[in-house]
Amino acid sequence: GSHGGPPDAEPGPAGELRLVVSRTRPPEFVQRLAGKVTARLLPLGSAGAKAAAVIGGEADAYVHSGGQYEWDSAAPVAVARAAGLHASRIDGSKLVYNQAVPSVPDILICRAALAGMLLEAIDYVRHPRE
Repeated sequence: GSHGGPPDAEPGPAGELRLVVSRTRPPEFVQRLAGKVTARLLPLGSAGAKAAAVIGGEADAYVHSGGQYEWDSAAPVAVARAAGLHASRIDGSKLVYNQAVPSVPDILICRAALAGMLLEAIDYVRHPRE
């Protein structure tokens, strides 16, 4: 788009979610997640840029795992929540900041309507049932 989002982030086929992921270190489970929920992965730069893509509607969700520093996501999470989006750890627990170790292991920011389905799908692909 003209406002700096991913250029190919046109709405996909009906029902296809757009997930923004780390360009350099996407979590290994996101490929399986994309297959399970019918999503297209949009690799994008910083945590702020990925959160902004969801806030601005260019993407449906931002999934990250593998750690980042609190300051990478604290402001994007605050803005996302103010915009009415869901923000949590990928297991659904709440994001906690100002910890002794300033690291956030994983994060999900998405449209509130998708949160339950995505958290369930993430849990499923991370802990496959026999």
